[in-house]
Amino acid sequence: MSWLSKLTPPGISKMFDKRDTPENLWVKCPVTGEMVFQKDLEAGLYVTPGGHHMRVGPDLRFQYTFDGGRHEEISIPDVARDPLKFKDDKPYSSRITAARKKTGREDAMAIGVGPVQGIETTILVQDFAFMGGSLGMGAGEAFIKACETAVAKKTPLVVFTAAGGARMQEGALSLMQMPRTTLGIEMLKDAGLPYIVVLTDPTTGGVTASYAMLGDVHIAEPGALIGFAGPRVIEQTIREKLPEGFQRSEYLLAKGMVDKVVHRRDLPRTLGNIMRVLLKRPAPTAGVPVKAPGPAAEPAKTNGAAA
Repeated sequence: MSWLSKLTPPGISKMFDKRDTPENLWVKCPVTGEMVFQKDLEAGLYVTPGGHHMRVGPDLRFQYTFDGGRHEEISIPDVARDPLKFKDDKPYSSRITAARKKTGREDAMAIGVGPVQGIETTILVQDFAFMGGSLGMGAGEAFIKACETAVAKKTPLVVFTAAGGARMQEGALSLMQMPRTTLGIEMLKDAGLPYIVVLTDPTTGGVTASYAMLGDVHIAEPGALIGFAGPRVIEQTIREKLPEGFQRSEYLLAKGMVDKVVHRRDLPRTLGNIMRVLLKRPAPTAGVPVKAPGPAAEPAKTNGAAA
């Protein structure tokens, strides 16, 4: 105890005790650096006042996209946990355990089935919080499962992509998932079912080289990084400065690689309109509104708010 503490009356010292403050009361925008009140961020669907679309996990994607958040979640198939017994600075099995604990999910994919603007839809969400959304055996099996579910239930398949590429800890087994997912898409085409891709930040590597660019329609969230190799790698290779906004949604829209850039709050309505056209279904009955997406709370471990 310091001499100052001895001179300070107990009642006075209690007045200046440190109060408990929630750690996630404010969130810093990774682009502008602005501090956003957590409740405001939730109410804005995790889009900052400056328009930056922060990364969100499957729970929020389902909540925002399905009508009123109503959906049935489909279990993903089990796969070998560490087929190559891979180890770098730590065992791959330890990385998997940590990712599962962090996200509460078995792998980087989640499947849900429910109504989107009144249309029964199968949705597959890639979770960047799970080892950077990397494509491995588990994610590949989940993609095939989503295709099989869509065919069995005769629904369109909507995929929200978010990945840094293939999972290096699974070597060639991860690369095999690229052609396998292509076969899953062929199942949808043979069944005459729409396959729509929503590209979110970031979508790169082997994911971009496979199912992310094979959709009937490609939608992107504003400002999303979309490409195969990263901008720095390209600049070092060609030894030239890339154009402003290169590999971002708006740039790719101008170049014809993306069909539409859509704000997160408008995605359900846009998806509903596209699916009605592709399925040749009439517009919804007048006077019967479909609930728009609203804010939803999600544990910090899964909402991916820190981009």
